[in-house]
Amino acid sequence: MKDAESIRTLKGIGEKTEKLFQKLGIETVGDLLRYYPRDYEEYRKPEEIGKLVPGKKAAVAGQMAGKTGVRNTGRMTVITAKVRNESGELDLIWYNMPFLRNTLLPGGYYVFRGTVTEKKGKMLMEHPEIFTPARYEEMLHTLIPVYGLTKGLTNKAVIKVMHQVLEESEIRREYLPEEFRNYYHLAEYNYAVSQIHFPENRESMLIGRRRLVFDEFLFFVLAVGIMKEKTKDTVNHFSIKPVWETETVIENLPYPLTNAQKRVWSEMEKDMTGHTLMSRLVQGDVGSGKTILAFLAMILAAANGYQAALMVPTEVLAAQHFESLKKLLHEQHLDYETVLLTGSVKGKEKREIYEKIQSGQAKLVIGTHALIQEKVVYDNLALVVTDEQHRFGVNQRENLSKKGERPHVLVMSATPIPRTLAIILYGDLDISVVDELPAKRLPIKNCVVDVSYRPRAYSFMEKQIRQGRQVYVICPMVEESEGLDAENVLDYTKRLSQIMPEDMKVAALHGRMKPAEKNRIMEEFAANAIQILVSTTVVEVGVNVPNATVMMIENAERFGLAQLHQLRGRVGRGEHQSYCIFMQGQEVQETKERLKILVKSNDGFKIAGEDLRLRGPGDLFGIRQSGLMEFALADIYQDADILKEASEAAGSLLKLDPDLTLEQNQMLREKLWAYAKERMELPGL
Repeated sequence: MKDAESIRTLKGIGEKTEKLFQKLGIETVGDLLRYYPRDYEEYRKPEEIGKLVPGKKAAVAGQMAGKTGVRNTGRMTVITAKVRNESGELDLIWYNMPFLRNTLLPGGYYVFRGTVTEKKGKMLMEHPEIFTPARYEEMLHTLIPVYGLTKGLTNKAVIKVMHQVLEESEIRREYLPEEFRNYYHLAEYNYAVSQIHFPENRESMLIGRRRLVFDEFLFFVLAVGIMKEKTKDTVNHFSIKPVWETETVIENLPYPLTNAQKRVWSEMEKDMTGHTLMSRLVQGDVGSGKTILAFLAMILAAANGYQAALMVPTEVLAAQHFESLKKLLHEQHLDYETVLLTGSVKGKEKREIYEKIQSGQAKLVIGTHALIQEKVVYDNLALVVTDEQHRFGVNQRENLSKKGERPHVLVMSATPIPRTLAIILYGDLDISVVDELPAKRLPIKNCVVDVSYRPRAYSFMEKQIRQGRQVYVICPMVEESEGLDAENVLDYTKRLSQIMPEDMKVAALHGRMKPAEKNRIMEEFAANAIQILVSTTVVEVGVNVPNATVMMIENAERFGLAQLHQLRGRVGRGEHQSYCIFMQGQEVQETKERLKILVKSNDGFKIAGEDLRLRGPGDLFGIRQSGLMEFALADIYQDADILKEASEAAGSLLKLDPDLTLEQNQMLREKLWAYAKERMELPGL
């Protein structure tokens, strides 16, 4: 069974199931093998009832205390029981499982496994699995993979198909040289794949994961390294000189630039007027004022007679930047034609924009990935700015930069990456950091609460809306998923619509919506036609809504701190005091301590560093950061040490074999080529 084969060739996958897998981005056998578990169910030793912690999954062993109770509520059958051992008693409850009355015998000895909750001061386990002691002994220390799902697809179905693929697939050729694997303590590739899906134990899973994470980082760093070799020290063939226009803009802004902004602008101006092309990453926390720096660079290009393009991830954000730039130009009496090009621009209007860009009439171009389509021809493109670059991938940045003679490249990112890691990940770019926030910003007020606070939170949201403000609610999932006890956007939106007053409009936003629908929702929210937006993390790189003053993040424990920090950056953008409520779905003390870092600090770089320090080697699943660079398994914060090793390895390889043409690197080159084809354009590869 080859990686390129369709999943339709697998037993049990018909047209309907294929469509469900396609929703998850799985079309081929290779896609399936790279669809790694998001977590594991671990069968640990039974715990003492007296030491159970609410919110955690646990197993308890004991004797049935008395008879099993059954009651009908009209809509469902409720089964109740008690289990007892020397450390205490625990209440058990199941719904619509009347047969348990005959299964659970009074005085019988069983093992129950489930999530512990606390109600009215008593410990309770809802819907626990039931085992005989002998059966549980067999399950002890095993890890069962838990996959991300979509409605209609069960975890069991994915496990069954995954077993089939691993059993029937041919052995994949190892592409890393043996001495290389020995030096970095890396498992053989086939072993790693089998252990990430069906580990023998926790240790073997971590060994498999380490190899696959190393590979992801290695391919990325190799690709960036090759790109850097092809493009470094490219001569600046644009005749760009400092101009009075940018100085006037800075002087006339309604606020002074921070010292950090002045420093970074000086670095950018020096690059663009220097002997070699600019390739610079500008990192800055949410709200640090990176956009005005991009506008200044674009004005510098236009004032010297060239074109500049700014590419952003969403149409709504593109439209917002377009309006902001036009307003700035108008206020500063600068007459550079500016156009907006997105996927929703159609027909005659699109043709006119194409003509203006090709003739050079349009000096400033703002848009989405529509800017890199083949039909767009630039006259003299000197500067390419990409916002939140990890949302595009390196290939789209490259495609845009190929639209003219190789232009200056400026990448903007609000993701707080420690400098040592940023140097590796953005190896082809120089790095500037805007490490200061404008003085006029009111700090966001934060709190970490449990679900009992929810009614008070809703009351507070209602009060803010009555004052004319707006609210974001973030959920970790789009829809309900088997085996995952977390809030989802679709159900939450329905529930909140019923709770809030009728005159307060609640709407949903998530990544599975069509772009036009997403744009419509965001535009309505920006115009205050929607008061409460219930969304997944797609708002992380969203529109600027200064009127939004409250953000409530449900199941905050399921997100990395760096991502939570970016999410709360959606509020606090206007003149009014803003608030962020981190709602813990599971009351676990360690999680509470982790989340409190966000209450103590508004510094994204400090928060990312603290998160890295607090998360131990066992905490690899369930918490993801921003999906930076869209790695399937790797997390740059959690796996920082592996990233550094992969970077060292890539450096050694490229030093000895810059184009990976030596015989021993042929298989690695083929693998890298397949990786690069999916994610980035590599000159000459």
